[in-house]
This record gives sequence, structure tokens and C-alpha cells, in this order.
Amino acid sequence: MNLRKNFLIGAFLGLILLLAAIVSLPDGRLHLVFCDVGQGDAAYIKMPDNQDVLIDGGPDNKVLSCLGRHMPFYDRTIDVVILTHPQEDHLKGLVSVLERYNVKYFVSSPVGNQTEGYQKLKKIVEERGVLVKNIYAGQEVDFSQVKMLALWPEKDWLAARIEPGEANTSSSVLGAKTSQTDLNDFSLVFNLEYGSFQGLLMGDAGQKTQEEILRLPFLAAISQATILKVPHHGSKTSLLPEFLEKIKPKLAIISVGKNSYGHPSPQTLEKLNHFVSQILQTDQKGDIEVVSDGQALPLVKF
Repeated sequence: MNLRKNFLIGAFLGLILLLAAIVSLPDGRLHLVFCDVGQGDAAYIKMPDNQDVLIDGGPDNKVLSCLGRHMPFYDRTIDVVILTHPQEDHLKGLVSVLERYNVKYFVSSPVGNQTEGYQKLKKIVEERGVLVKNIYAGQEVDFSQVKMLALWPEKDWLAARIEPGEANTSSSVLGAKTSQTDLNDFSLVFNLEYGSFQGLLMGDAGQKTQEEILRLPFLAAISQATILKVPHHGSKTSLLPEFLEKIKPKLAIISVGKNSYGHPSPQTLEKLNHFVSQILQTDQKGDIEVVSDGQALPLVKF
């Protein structure tokens, strides 16, 4: 009797695992999830070929719950983790991710800081032997069907702001020192392209950085952005009207939580309303998932 019971339990569990594996097979679509991590940023990307990418990790380990909701429970590998810039509300959750997942590549700018959170992150990247890649404007992170073009930081601009002897922009390093006080200016900015779908992922790159990006030739690669991840949680200085006029996004996503800064600011929401047909916030909707087949208008799920 016990043998039969154990057999039935085993068969049932096997069926569940089989169904989970079938459901998680590549569906040929891009899944871009803006995680509800409170006052911070984290975005999980499931590529059409099933590769996993995580951009930023939020201010704590809430990102693990987001990954648990959108990745199969048995999948413990993330192909690429990207840190847009070394501030606590973007990096702290990545420590928990690196402790629990096998990460193949860690992509960031070379600039770091001496905060406890960043130093802990740097240490675990080194201890786990994760391959580090610095990326600059004009370079691409290529997947089989999706292209991620870096729009910022520009290499010469960054090299001029790193303290002498700290880093060589021809190599990949973590933790280079800078005398520049606003680390938001170093944010990695990506244009994600899948067929006719374009997603502009801004990190915390505000108006000053957008002025610089508008001068670069790489912006010519962008037509009308399908979605815009609004930088810096929709702060007052997060968006330049000329930048919005150039990219003309159809949908804006604001990653934000309860805060004392007034994010998102009424001024930024007013600017967006002139260009965007829909504005969504993670504090109101929870995880926001954008699904695209590369052709039709994307499906947005909450």
C-alpha cells in the first residue's frame, strides 16, 4: 500500500515538474517585468530564447519575490545582471540575487563608491568569479533576437571623470573612484530593440545626461520608443522635454514606492502627459509586465 502511495505521489510530482517545464519553454516573446521593489529600481527580462537578464536589484531583497513570480522555481541561473549605477536603491537587492543565483555576467560602468552596500556587492561578484563587463555608449549587448544598445555613458566623458590611475576604459573593473558627486550621471542607459518594439531603459539618467545623449550619434538608432522607463522615480529633474520630443514614447513606466521626496513629481507627470498615452507606476500596479512578439502592440499585464 505504501509503495503504491509513494508511486502515486512521485508520479504526481513528476507531472507537476513536467507541466512547469512545458510552461517555461521559450514562447518567442519578450517579457519585460518592472518589479515592485518599493522606492528603487529592478527590471527582469525574459528574452524570446529564454535567457534571463536582471537590471538593478532595488533597495532590499524584495527583488527575490519578483524573480520567484516570473522565473520557474527550478531555474537558478541569470545570464546577465546589469547595475546601472552604484546607489543603494539600485544595488542592495543584487547581493541577495548573487547569493542565490548563478550569474554568468555582471555588467556595469567601472565607477563605484565606498558604501558598505557597494563594497559587499563588489566582494561577492569577485568571490563568485562572475565575469565583469564595463559597457559604453555605442556598444551592444547582443542576444539571439534582441539587441541592447548602450546610449550612456560615453567612454571619453567617463574617462575624464575617473581619478587618475583608477581604471583603464579598455579593461573591465569595478569600484573606480570619481570626484563627481552625482552618481546618477554615470547611469547606464539602454535601448532594447526586438523587431519593431523599442524600450528605453534610463536608470537614473536625468536631464543633464539626456542633454549629453541628444548630442551623440547613437540616438539616431531610436525611432519612436514603445516604452520609457522613467529615470529617478519620476523626480522633478528626471526628464528633459527635448528628450521626450525626440523619443516620443507610447507608454511610460515609473518604478517608485512610498517616499518623502514627492516622487513622482507633478511637473514630471505633466511633461509625460504631453507625449505619452499611458503612465503606469509600480506603487499602484505592483509588478508591471510588458510582453511583445516584436510586431504588434505589446501586451501589458499587472
